[in-house]
Amino acid sequence: MSAIISVKNLVKKYKNAQTNAVDNISFEVEEGEFFTFLGPNGAGKTTTISILTTTLSKTSGEVKITGFDTDRDSSKVRQNVGIIFQNPSLDTNLTAEENIRFHAILYGLYPFRPSYELMPQSYKKRVKELSEVIGLGNELFNTIKTFSGGMKRKLEIIRSLMHKPKVLFLDEPTIGLDPLSRKNLWEYLKTVRKQQNITIFLTTHYLEEAEEADTVCIISKGKIVSLGTPTQIKNTLIDEYILIDADNRNKLTKELESKKIKFTGNGPFKIDIENKNLQKLIQDIKTPLSMLKTHSPTLEEAYLEIIAERENNLSS
Repeated sequence: MSAIISVKNLVKKYKNAQTNAVDNISFEVEEGEFFTFLGPNGAGKTTTISILTTTLSKTSGEVKITGFDTDRDSSKVRQNVGIIFQNPSLDTNLTAEENIRFHAILYGLYPFRPSYELMPQSYKKRVKELSEVIGLGNELFNTIKTFSGGMKRKLEIIRSLMHKPKVLFLDEPTIGLDPLSRKNLWEYLKTVRKQQNITIFLTTHYLEEAEEADTVCIISKGKIVSLGTPTQIKNTLIDEYILIDADNRNKLTKELESKKIKFTGNGPFKIDIENKNLQKLIQDIKTPLSMLKTHSPTLEEAYLEIIAERENNLSS
């Protein structure tokens, strides 16, 4: 595995700003990885992505995408990345296929042709392959004025993959979509990633979408405050625990105390799992239980805790 995205000591300071928008951050993304970039508004996410996709110049540091420097080889970088923005960037007066065709022509993949019938077979084959994977085949020749938000996102995926990019940047790709459209979109993205070994770089406000990422990078106030797998990030912050209760709380309290089982609360009772054998722990409790719940931390809980801790440290 080799780093397909390499960021070293990246700094961006806007004119007249008192602090750096991006403050000396470094990270790497491996080829084929699903990498998620998280942070609150104003954290530096958009600035970083803009630099990585060559739409914004950096103040200092080094950024390489697929081995090409974003300053010296910006055209090479653009040839190797696909981008899906928060807001659809489609021409609503054109058909789906026309949007795809003009994008492919702008990328220099094919010479201009005024109609689909005049395009080379290689173009038609690529469009057909992607539209079948994404599930838009029957709508290719319809104007996109009639498209739903989910259909527009599908079209943007096809368009962004036409030039066979090695990295796909997804900036809030499911914002504004209903839950079913979001679910379907991710199924399509997983299929495409598997079939074409594409590296995915995601920013999202839906933290459950980041649960399946290989790596999560959390940025706050321009600095990276956490980096690791979702499990690593959750485990370093939030413990797993169980909540138990009984109709006879007094009896349960005495039993827990006599067996030296540490707990908090007066009912329900919280018991940290840590390295305990959960099955044995439950079997050892003889008082009839009226409630038993296991709590496993979510990435969203860890994220909120990290950001809150960061804000507290800066204000103290």
